[in-house]
Amino acid sequence: MTIKGDLTRQYIIEKSMQLFSVKGYFKTSIAGIVKVTGLTKGGLYGHFRNKQEIWYAVYAECVRIWKRIVFEGVRELSDPLARIDRVVENNLKNYLGGRVFEGGCFLLNSLVDLSGQSSVMSNHVLKGFMGFSELLQAWLVEAEQQGRLREGLNLSAIANFIVISLNGAAPLYSASQDPAVWQQTLAQLHFYLNSLRKPPGRTAGP
Repeated sequence: MTIKGDLTRQYIIEKSMQLFSVKGYFKTSIAGIVKVTGLTKGGLYGHFRNKQEIWYAVYAECVRIWKRIVFEGVRELSDPLARIDRVVENNLKNYLGGRVFEGGCFLLNSLVDLSGQSSVMSNHVLKGFMGFSELLQAWLVEAEQQGRLREGLNLSAIANFIVISLNGAAPLYSASQDPAVWQQTLAQLHFYLNSLRKPPGRTAGP
């Protein structure tokens, strides 16, 4: 594909992203995408075969945006719990609070929109959420191995709880536009993560 073709494809993705975010997959039409892009149907189909293919491209782009925001400043942190804390803050303050997508969290909206309608597409989204939980659990295992955690914790349940808490804040903030939603969620998750640590003076590892 030419550079011009790449730019047109990206333009279609960006314009379609807002439609899918606000209207959802099933209420977004090819005619609507043609209208917001200013392209002809022929021009649109020169880059994508159908609406579903556009959605998958939009989903991939949204994941890329989410990762860029949520994992900013995480790599240099050696403490796994500090990494989780940073991811939580980035997710709530910069991603959700930053109102990256007009209709709220595109990823969560897609999961709700597609559930019961398209198992293949909803499972594609769900796999991403499960992967995020698995990453958090891997960091918790690392923290446990370093002797940073209290004993007897269910690490899988903790990881799932964090993901559920983050996703619970998304629709509430989208509906209310009240920053207190993500601010209070952030404060409570920060407190919760600190409660997982061994008391000062008993922490092993670097």
